[in-house]
Amino acid sequence: MDVGRLGQLIAHGETLTVEFKGEEKAPLSDGELVEAVVCMANRPTSEEGFILIGVEDDGRVTGARPRHEAGTIDPRRIQALIANRTQPPLPCSVEVIHFEGKPVIVIKVPRADRPVGTSDGVYKRRALGGQGKPQCLPFLFHEMQASLASRGTLDYSALAVPEASWEDLDPLEFERFRRLLRESRGLGDAVLLDLPDFELAKALGAVEANHELTTVRILALLLFGREEALARFVPTHEVAFQVLRGTEVEVNDFFRGPLLRVMEEILARFRARNREEEVMVGFLRLGIPDYPERAFREAVANALVHRDYTRLGAVHVQWYEDRLVVSNPGGFPEGVHLDNILVTPPRPRNPLLADAFKRVGLVERTGRGIDTIFMEQLRNGRPAPSYEQSTPTDVVLVLRGGKANLDFVRLVVEEENRRGGILTLDELLILNALWQERSISSSQAAKLLQKVDSDARAVLERLTEEGLVEARGEGKGRTYHLSAATYRRLGLSSGYVRRRGFEPIQQEQMILQYLRAHGRITRREAAELCQVKDYQAYHVLRKLQKQGQIKLVGKGRGAWYEMATPKNK
Repeated sequence: MDVGRLGQLIAHGETLTVEFKGEEKAPLSDGELVEAVVCMANRPTSEEGFILIGVEDDGRVTGARPRHEAGTIDPRRIQALIANRTQPPLPCSVEVIHFEGKPVIVIKVPRADRPVGTSDGVYKRRALGGQGKPQCLPFLFHEMQASLASRGTLDYSALAVPEASWEDLDPLEFERFRRLLRESRGLGDAVLLDLPDFELAKALGAVEANHELTTVRILALLLFGREEALARFVPTHEVAFQVLRGTEVEVNDFFRGPLLRVMEEILARFRARNREEEVMVGFLRLGIPDYPERAFREAVANALVHRDYTRLGAVHVQWYEDRLVVSNPGGFPEGVHLDNILVTPPRPRNPLLADAFKRVGLVERTGRGIDTIFMEQLRNGRPAPSYEQSTPTDVVLVLRGGKANLDFVRLVVEEENRRGGILTLDELLILNALWQERSISSSQAAKLLQKVDSDARAVLERLTEEGLVEARGEGKGRTYHLSAATYRRLGLSSGYVRRRGFEPIQQEQMILQYLRAHGRITRREAAELCQVKDYQAYHVLRKLQKQGQIKLVGKGRGAWYEMATPKNK
């Protein structure tokens, strides 16, 4: 830490990773210091954490008071104090930096990989308070479990329930499991079909037994539990299906039964409302639903599997007039965020439950259910799914409905028939983006695909080679747009002309015609007129200027061009 970095931390104010502890009114006791360190160690983010002693809450630097003999501050003794009075011991680094002539104690706190408390049994966590400001809150037991689960160090579905017994499980739910497995058409684990109930539960890891039952786990209750047992042992489990029309709530059903039964209830309500529109592709008749069932099934299953069962709150399936929203308590697992959701390895919050859903055939066995959701939406002529409404405490998936882009569906089907194989998710994302935004650069494509620039460029070039896309420009200014043939197949030949723009000779004529009508033109006006970038318009204007047809008036931003005065012959 240097003075410049310290100044930046102070200037940005308190955050989830920076806490100020002023000593202007009273010195900070050892107990208060250790509690502050414990709180920072239990922060929700993996970014570096700092406690600055000698900085007031408003950012004023008042200086840290001496803590040791002869009016000194010994960093090594503060480190020892923290290590001796935290459980498990925290290895912090401590420095004293003079800022504006006053000493500031800088404590760099590592993020704990498990809950840390004081030796007196005090547990606190860094979080946003009710006013949206960071503060230290009590770290409750269920919050510790949720924190461990989000980091992949605790499987809540594998926890034992000492008071639960075999009688708390419903034999009908075992039969439901087998029926769903048979209906999965090979997607599930067929080995489980012939097992009796007890052996099936053991194979899934739902119970522990050594000849006799010893432990019933949360998983057993979630899959096979009677409703009264679930209410007793997993009271946080709840699923809501709602149909909303403006401010009116047409359907408001809540379910608290075992998960497989709930899945069937939700799917039955979905199928009853999901309409289809037919489209002809050659001699093939395709049904295009409001929402693809595979995408919806995967979305609901993901919400049930990845929800945080330590938190109160229901998994919500909300059907609006133009969209479906599936949300679940518990934010993304650690390491997963909006910028890598398409490429990050699977990280289920409840691995044992996720494995059971795969083995019954309800979700993708590859663990890439997100790909299925995106591909099904795009192949059916819909906008890409969105997770942008998600928060640190809830994952929110939005599937857009409305009128399907049937021309895009035809294009996808025709192209897949030509290839003899399906378009990849990367290709669908780029084609959809080009349909929506008209053009894209390799860097924009890389951000869209959540991959490096070279990977995105490879996909763009492959689409270009196949005649679906055309490139324009060179180097960093190179952009891509749908080809003339693709626009033609979409029934929008004029769209290609608008996107491709005009050739240089046409651009020159347009500028000259504009000048004859209006007297003068700026570079920005020329760019808008010719539908090109500013620098491209500049080159056209410079060419006309060199030819003596126009002249530049003024300098800088206020400059403009007008027709040149003809020379006398």
